[in-house]
Amino acid sequence: MAKFNKDSIGGTLTVVVLLSLICSLIVAGAAVLLKPTQEEQKQLDKQKNILSVAGLLQADTKKSQIKEIYVKNIEPKIVDLATGEYVEGVMNFDAKAAAKDPAQNVVIAPEVDKAGLRARAKYAEVYLVKNAEGQLSQVVLPIYGTGLWSVMYGFVSVQPDGNTIKGITFYDHGETPGLGGEIENPRWQANFVGKKLQNEKGDSAITIAKGASADKDHGIDGLSGATLTSNGVDGTFKYWFGANGFGPYLAKLKAGAN
Repeated sequence: MAKFNKDSIGGTLTVVVLLSLICSLIVAGAAVLLKPTQEEQKQLDKQKNILSVAGLLQADTKKSQIKEIYVKNIEPKIVDLATGEYVEGVMNFDAKAAAKDPAQNVVIAPEVDKAGLRARAKYAEVYLVKNAEGQLSQVVLPIYGTGLWSVMYGFVSVQPDGNTIKGITFYDHGETPGLGGEIENPRWQANFVGKKLQNEKGDSAITIAKGASADKDHGIDGLSGATLTSNGVDGTFKYWFGANGFGPYLAKLKAGAN
């Protein structure tokens, strides 16, 4: 049997291939083992953001308490955006994946695509927030739209009247820190509280722009030095709370049907 010469070119290549194979196996194994933990953390972050916009998190709330508080107070529902009706029997719904699937999405016409989405899922998951008596106290709705550099993901909490904003949050984005990144600043988000999503005609009416706060019901001043990000937030609200977004669902909520 020929002696293996690790100093030869062939020997070096063999060692490199073996090391690469071993490393690949280790990385693949780690990914499989860590996936359940990663999914659990992802779900926990989602629950935290929903509870936060609903005002159900305190400064001293521990991470271990988040799931318990969520289960106690939040009832997730799947909504058909075209009709505003709840859909039963849909399990493990993933809006991001559905938005990319022609069988599960709706292509948005350019003239109404204010949020720059191109397509969205047919359904959306909404979160009913119940009080101690089990009555509906607010509904948390997911929104997302294109800013200057990124897709901005957030939640909007709406009072049972289906029109008054109770709170908002943007929890995932890639906008410029100190400029567009201020969409996550609680002081700016507080400007939305009490504003009306729609006007008397039922049209999406929130406006984010310089000097817009003069409209006490619907206006929020845009972020200084971040016009394009502000425009993105404006378009996001106009789309999701119009006829092609949560409009049909909000109409049913106003009528007390939900």
